Amino acid sequence: TFGSNVSAIGMATNTTLDPTDPAYKWVDKGQVLTSQASSNFNAIDPNILVDAGGKVWLSYGSFWEGIFQQEIDPATGLIKTGGTAYHLARRATSVTYDPVEGASIVYKGGYYYLFVSWDFCCESSPANSNYKIVVGRSTSPNGPFLDQGGADMAAGGGTILLQGNSAWSGPGGQTAYIDGSGDGVIAFHALKLAQNGLDYLFVDSLDFSSGWPVIQP
Repeated sequence: TFGSNVSAIGMATNTTLDPTDPAYKWVDKGQVLTSQASSNFNAIDPNILVDAGGKVWLSYGSFWEGIFQQEIDPATGLIKTGGTAYHLARRATSVTYDPVEGASIVYKGGYYYLFVSWDFCCESSPANSNYKIVVGRSTSPNGPFLDQGGADMAAGGGTILLQGNSAWSGPGGQTAYIDGSGDGVIAFHALKLAQNGLDYLFVDSLDFSSGWPVIQP
């Protein structure tokens, strides 16, 4: 339920991604991770990273104490037994409710880049939706992820990549991706204020040539 951390991340598997194949069928494998009212995290917004060494990582989290990460056993798709839960990002202690979510990590040019959404996506007045896309980078898939000023995202740091303006509010809910050609892509949504906050989906290029991502419309 919205605003609750009684949540679960599930998994389904398929032997093919071709919907015309007779073997095409999604099989429910159950819960991978759950959170309760007593947890310091919220088990939503799962995202998978395969690092440069082939290890598989699950990032997750929304509000509460922010973004976490655990290793996945590729043989089962489940969290690896006995692994560490890495704390990747949260808001500064002065920010009420710790509004950070939607983690997405990519590897490019020797760095891992962590993208998150800050603040609120879905206010009753669209102009008050102040979601924004924030990024940090690390040489390790487990962090620490530092912003351009050197601040750790796990201590409230983060460089703003994209935020609203007079025409659009609340850009966020992003997923970053490195495509088969090695080019960066980012998908996100934003609210068009001239249409009473109608939600639009964007897919734009990411330019990493400076060492930090820039969105290229």
